[in-house]
Amino acid sequence: MADAPLLEIRGLHTYFYGREGTVKAINGIDLTVEAGEVLALVGESGSGKSMTALSILRLVPYPGRIVEGDIWFKGQRMGGMSERELRQIRGNEISIVFQDAGAALNPVIKVGQQMVEILLAHRDMTSAEAREVCLTLLSEMGLPDPKHMMETYPFQLSGGMAQRVMLAMALAPEPALLIADEPTSNLDVTLQAEILLRLQRLQRERGTAILLITHDMGVVAQLADHVAVMYAGKIMESGERDRVFRHPRHPYTWGLFQAVPRVDQDTDRLVAIPGMPPDLVDLPDQCPFLPRCTKATVECRLNTHPALEETEPDHTIACYNPIVVDD
Repeated sequence: MADAPLLEIRGLHTYFYGREGTVKAINGIDLTVEAGEVLALVGESGSGKSMTALSILRLVPYPGRIVEGDIWFKGQRMGGMSERELRQIRGNEISIVFQDAGAALNPVIKVGQQMVEILLAHRDMTSAEAREVCLTLLSEMGLPDPKHMMETYPFQLSGGMAQRVMLAMALAPEPALLIADEPTSNLDVTLQAEILLRLQRLQRERGTAILLITHDMGVVAQLADHVAVMYAGKIMESGERDRVFRHPRHPYTWGLFQAVPRVDQDTDRLVAIPGMPPDLVDLPDQCPFLPRCTKATVECRLNTHPALEETEPDHTIACYNPIVVDD
């Protein structure tokens, strides 16, 4: 399947079952990541972005599980793979950098040992060769004295150092897809810029595809080729980055951009989206953004959630009354 996308998600539903009901964390999404591209998955906290990443790797924590949908990687259906086959993909073909890098590292094992173990598990090389690769990666990440870094424990690292170590570990097996979950959160602006530059170089020099999970529109503007906007477990709008940025058509996407501070405008207050996100245990049959939408019509209230449809080339929207674009 040479023409197949690198990653394809179709009709994915991931639910969590509890005493108070079923939390529909992901409620039917479609996503495609092509080889070598950067797809940004954006939305408010709790919209299902991180759970999408865990679902791709079949790492949904208990009591959650994937109840419907298919995920294809390089033309192979991951839902039909054995645990052994999945282990060959996780950390090898698909790597992930978690939001809290410090918590993702084992606190009682030295950084070097953790990195070497990943390479030995996924690549045919000796311990000495793996160590040399790790030193090179740590140096490329801009970490001072890589040999000393290999001998440190995670608790001795700053937040920025831990994030760069996690990136080096994720890149060690030379994955085809890197999932970066809020890679610049909790970092100062200098470190944010450094991490973004390294991700750009990675994508440009190695051709690694990146699924970028973030709520930071500045990061999206700098890195992404395509954007998918997520809300209450559903994709509301997706398309080429510049098109979505310049002409957002879904009212939720438009609201997100209105809430971003602008340096070219003199305003005292940000424009917030009114209302609150819906309860994922009791989602309506209609569009989940309906109670907060300023463009809702009778059609929105009487019909179920609109399908995600292509309104123009490389631009899809799930809305009965999208914002009119004046080109």
